[in-house]
Amino acid sequence: MRAQPHDLIWLRDPAAVLAAGDVPEWADAPWLAQAPLVVRRDRDASGRGRIPVGIRGRTRAQRYATWIDADQCATVVTPVDIARTGFWRLHPRRDEIPALRALDPIARQLGGLPHAWGVTGAVGFTLAAGIDVLHVGSDIDLLLLAPQPLSSAEIAILHDVVDHGAVRIDMQIGTPCGAFALREFLRTQGRVLLKTDTGPLLCDDPWQIACQHC
Repeated sequence: MRAQPHDLIWLRDPAAVLAAGDVPEWADAPWLAQAPLVVRRDRDASGRGRIPVGIRGRTRAQRYATWIDADQCATVVTPVDIARTGFWRLHPRRDEIPALRALDPIARQLGGLPHAWGVTGAVGFTLAAGIDVLHVGSDIDLLLLAPQPLSSAEIAILHDVVDHGAVRIDMQIGTPCGAFALREFLRTQGRVLLKTDTGPLLCDDPWQIACQHC
């Protein structure tokens, strides 16, 4: 399986990754043994098939972009996997964290759409890794996979989802060409900044490659 942006990867050999690259001091072997890396958008010009990843640390300021070889993937968990498990219902801080409580009504709304959806960001990391990085003001980051353009009825449902009052919700819409922010799409009624593996593109139709490089 080809790793996709937002997938979480647990390393097969953290020590080998540390030996091969210049990583920050906080990304030590004990941390990399438990904390997954987050796949990011980039393209490997070396032709070696490396995977672009971000290391997430113990604090918000600790972020580092790097590359790993594909054979370092011990386990891969996708945002869709995280949504399907529904572990937020069992989280010990569910009553304390609004973002965890909000996922139940969100799951009901998105479950009525013919598109796979998933949880990313801090909430996804917490649910998948069991490493709690949440606070009472945590946002919810979501990914909806839409291979075809969204219908007006689907857009209306998504508008209701991101307008959830208690928690800020940021949703990315994944297309075959890249991904764009739903809030921007709702604001412009079409023209969006599309994130791709080769950089951002300004698009009138994010499902088509009729785009201008930014």
